[in-house]
Parts: sequence; structure tokens; C-alpha cells
Amino acid sequence: MKKFSALFCAIATALVMQAPAMAATDVAAGAAPRVKKTIRSAAKKLAPSPPASLAEDDEDKEPDTLDFPTTDYDCELGNKVTIYRNAGDDLHIALRWKKRLHRLTRVKTSTGADRFENRFYGLVWIGIPAKSMLLDSKKGQQLANECKSPEQLKPEPNPAVLEPAAPETPDAPKS
Repeated sequence: MKKFSALFCAIATALVMQAPAMAATDVAAGAAPRVKKTIRSAAKKLAPSPPASLAEDDEDKEPDTLDFPTTDYDCELGNKVTIYRNAGDDLHIALRWKKRLHRLTRVKTSTGADRFENRFYGLVWIGIPAKSMLLDSKKGQQLANECKSPEQLKPEPNPAVLEPAAPETPDAPKS
């Protein structure tokens, strides 16, 4: 093992010692250093490209929402969100946030909540029966919370008021 370590150190040292000399001869000859070109080309090759699923879903383009039923949500701090649903496609919704329309794709959940995501922009819409919220997954922030549709804003009926009171029975005579 010592021989391997010593050999590795010797090779590494030789390479480090040769690199400045090679760069100096290139610069002296008037050529640009090859090291920078290699780094740039490697960076281009390693640059992340969007996953194929994002390109297929066109999440970066505004969806066509002509004649889709809409639901307007009023959120905390005066924020507003509009959801467009296509009756024939329950896997996608269009969400209007800050004057921009985004296409979100359904993500399965174990809780039964409605969860839609647009990974290109980092938007996540989560809906439960009581409220909904819009999140920015790239920044890790809530964009809109306590979002409620007009139906969710209606007060829930009080079951005690709806049920008629049971008639009172007179107490049994005391003996």
C-alpha cells in the first residue's frame, strides 16, 4: 500500500509541475491556454438539461384555458389564485398567479390531498377540503396560504341547529 501511495504522489507531483510549463509555452507562442477551453467545454457538457418529462409537458409554456371552468381563491394578505380545470383531463390544471398562467401536473399523495406541481417554475399547489396553498419549491417559501374558494368560505352548518330538539318528558311522579 505504501508503494502505491508513493507512486500516486510522484505522478501527481509530476503533473502539477508540468501544467504551468505547458501553459507558459502556449502563452509565449501566442496561443490561448488550453486549460480554459477544456474547462468551458466540460462545463457545457455537465450543464443540467431539463428532464424529458418537463419538455414533454411544456410546463414552461402558458396553457390554453379557453372555455375552462374556473375557481377563484382568496388567500391571506390579499393574494388571489385562479384555477382552471379541464373536465376531460384530471391530471393537469392551469393556475393563474401574479398575472401569469402556469400548467401544473397532478402528483399522487398518500393523504388524498390534491397536489399539483410545475417543476420548471417550482410551483406546488396543495388543496385539502378546508383550504389550499401555493408553494415555491425552489425557494422553499409559501407564496399564498389560507386560500379558499367561495364554496369553502361558506359557513359550515351547525348540526345542533339543524336537528330538532327532543321533546322533554315529564319526570315520573314522586312517591
